[in-house]
Amino acid sequence: MNDRSVGLLEQYEIEVFRTRKGRGAIICDTNLGCLIFKEYTGNEDRVALQNKVLSHIAQVSRVAVEAIIPNKEGALFVKDNDGVKYILKTYYEGRECNIFDKAECVEAVKVLARLHEAMELPEELVESVPVFSKEKEYEKHNRELKKVRKYLQQRSQKTWFEICLLNTFDYFLEQAFAVTEEWNQYREVKEKGGKQECNCFCHGDYQYHNILRYEKDWFIINFEKCLRDDPIRDLYLLLRKLLEKSNWSVSLGKELLAAYEEERPISAISRIDLYYRLAYPEKFWKIANFYYNSGKAWIPDRNREKLEKLLVQEKEKQQFLDEVFRKV
Repeated sequence: MNDRSVGLLEQYEIEVFRTRKGRGAIICDTNLGCLIFKEYTGNEDRVALQNKVLSHIAQVSRVAVEAIIPNKEGALFVKDNDGVKYILKTYYEGRECNIFDKAECVEAVKVLARLHEAMELPEELVESVPVFSKEKEYEKHNRELKKVRKYLQQRSQKTWFEICLLNTFDYFLEQAFAVTEEWNQYREVKEKGGKQECNCFCHGDYQYHNILRYEKDWFIINFEKCLRDDPIRDLYLLLRKLLEKSNWSVSLGKELLAAYEEERPISAISRIDLYYRLAYPEKFWKIANFYYNSGKAWIPDRNREKLEKLLVQEKEKQQFLDEVFRKV
């Protein structure tokens, strides 16, 4: 963001005392407290949905979440002369959740469960919002993986990373196909028993960057990716991030699941959903997709490190899935 965007703050009913640069944003000290002003890439429907979800959480829950500040005309974002959109939200300058502190991770999971309790909206507020389709997402990922494998097979001069990636491709691609097929079969059986519409929303990006500690409480930010889906999506993302850091520790996984269920029980259907989300090789897809869509002249060492770590942890991951979800 540049200094010119600060002038857009004049479109709001606030008194700005001081501004300073944050991570891709401007932090503002105002008469309404600390606010954050940042670029927004969504459309009007998207920000309206985000505002609807945040307003509902604020009304029915004690979990502290951001709020969108409308401008003087009631609009939820403003534009500069180039048409770039900006959004103003409440903010606290806390630190991110420490993913290496187990006690904080347990707290973050409990906060997530309480957040989910407040993210089931009345039917009249969500009837026009489509439910996210995980099966379509998996099928899209599978097509992308096949495209990357074909590209690698046809590439004559391969780097060490490309050779290693290609050598492991069949294993993870077969895994992706198997998980997708099993999920589709399960979904068909479930729908025969009567399809149930999901009125729940999830944060969409619940990870430590968006879980801020301030004083003795937590503040949840960046709901831009919120969507209508089983809230288990958020638990999956947080679990995968934390378990990758702990080499898929069974004891940690069980403790985090138990912490979530202390606040909000997980249904049998959602537990099966969580299993398939964890079983799908999403990390491999991310590595392969990032490689395919990036320049090939120079492949960052970080790509190689991520692939090596993934291969080292694969056995631990399968053992985790077997032990934690054996009964499922």
